[in-house]
Amino acid sequence: MLSLAVKEGNDAYIVFLPVRKQTRPLPNERQIAWQEAELGAVFHYDLHVFDGEKYNQHSNRVNPVNDYQVFNPQSLDTDQWIKAIKDAGFTFAILTATHETGFALYQSEVNPYCMKALNYRDGKGDIVRDFVNSCRKYGIKPGIYLGIRWNSFLGVHDFKVDGTGDFRENRQRWYNEMVEGMVKEVCTNYGELFEIWFDGGADHPDNGAPDVLPIVLKYQPNCLFYHNKQLAEVRWGGSESGTVPYPCWATFPNFYSHAGDTQKERMELLKHGDPDGNYWMPAMSDAPLRGYNGRHEWFWEPGDEAHVFPLDNLMDMYYKSVGRNSTLIMGLTPDPDGLLPEVDVARLKEWRAEIQRRFSNPIASKSGVGQTLEMELNPAEVINHVIIQEEIRKGERIREYLVEMKTKKGWQIICSGESIGHKRIQMFDDVKCSKLRLRVTESDGVPQIKKFSVYRVD
Repeated sequence: MLSLAVKEGNDAYIVFLPVRKQTRPLPNERQIAWQEAELGAVFHYDLHVFDGEKYNQHSNRVNPVNDYQVFNPQSLDTDQWIKAIKDAGFTFAILTATHETGFALYQSEVNPYCMKALNYRDGKGDIVRDFVNSCRKYGIKPGIYLGIRWNSFLGVHDFKVDGTGDFRENRQRWYNEMVEGMVKEVCTNYGELFEIWFDGGADHPDNGAPDVLPIVLKYQPNCLFYHNKQLAEVRWGGSESGTVPYPCWATFPNFYSHAGDTQKERMELLKHGDPDGNYWMPAMSDAPLRGYNGRHEWFWEPGDEAHVFPLDNLMDMYYKSVGRNSTLIMGLTPDPDGLLPEVDVARLKEWRAEIQRRFSNPIASKSGVGQTLEMELNPAEVINHVIIQEEIRKGERIREYLVEMKTKKGWQIICSGESIGHKRIQMFDDVKCSKLRLRVTESDGVPQIKKFSVYRVD
């Protein structure tokens, strides 16, 4: 209830007005930056890149690498990695500081299974530092991926250490303290981070897992947190295909992303979100660049160049991720020499050129507030794409919409949809028009259109 003091002549009184409570979830600044970034990379690098064998995730989770001294990238050049993604239009990058072997790609004081143990660079190498420095050099926002759910070297499986009784309890306590120490190290030694990614989540300390969230909040308050059973500021989009299904809402019914009564329900929520959800939790799409034609692994393997996704597949991913209100994170993997393979670099550059060719020059753009936004094209133009963006700082308000063009017989529907959020890209058959409009047919509050653009893509 809103109270207003009103004065008419010598009379004064108070008017009470019913006002709908603002319950629509809104993003924080970290989430806004992550959604506006649109394209990022996650670099996977670990000991088994160097063993010359096919990557086997099940085996690598439980069997340590025979000889960790195999790690020896003689031409390591993180500048080359980051320049490649900068040229491809990516805006942030994440590195696997640890993965399922448990080996840390930096100088750790709490985890002896790290770069200090190597003959490489006389035990003084720090790939995390090289990576972060390269990111800052090229204007890319750096993030860190910490794999703590599995550790084949220490015998940790799904967060739990091997063993029984007091032996296991003591080892679990030691492992948790080590992980918490590692989180503090990456949060305090490398400057401000854009995102910290705990793959598979980090479980909840009440379940006996490391207590990582307070460390990140204390030392990296501007860093996006993904994720554990206490907090998920973004969510996985339900597959590693680089796509999300439509509609895809940025809101979610639970405070952590893998909540749900059944596995089926959890997957549907991950994929679609919930327009009536109480928490802002936008979707991530992810896929390995070398995931085409029967391969789906994140690490370099010998002879897998034929599995780099073709351009058409990458454009399809772009439409079905960024174009469906999801941030796309592409998996890249340097080779044993420490370089991103040239075929990968070339494909990324080709992809960037095609995105720019299609969408860098709209025929017309407009922004506005309200249920209807009209646009005139003078002279009439052939169009076949629209891009719509909401002002997500005000929340996701649009529930259903139509794009229509004016004809002699009245308004004709070109395309329609539900969720928009940060960005919706829609393609349709060529139409020639001089006047069109975006008409919101259902909304939660007054629609806030950040941009409505039309294109012709040949």
